[in-house]
Amino acid sequence: MKFFLLSDNIDTQMGLRLAGIEGVVVHERQEVLEALEKAMHMEDVAVILMTTKLVETCPDVISELKLRMKKPLIEEIPDRHGSAKIGETIDRYVSEAIGVKL
Repeated sequence: MKFFLLSDNIDTQMGLRLAGIEGVVVHERQEVLEALEKAMHMEDVAVILMTTKLVETCPDVISELKLRMKKPLIEEIPDRHGSAKIGETIDRYVSEAIGVKL
């Protein structure tokens, strides 16, 4: 099983490629959804890494997939700008999953 990256910039893609993780660079919502759908149907992909900016293009879809799908795991990673509020995002996902505001 392996990782797959959906990134909004070439820097992140190149850095993770050095670690052996393949991926694609996309920018628009439709491109993100198409690449995500394709990655989800890859039999050998266990974890899909997505930069924060891409998650923000379609948070409703990503949240729904995280709550409903067992495989692959979709994980948000900070992008090169480092302006992510991942803690708040995790709180929101947990709150939606268990129905209790944290």
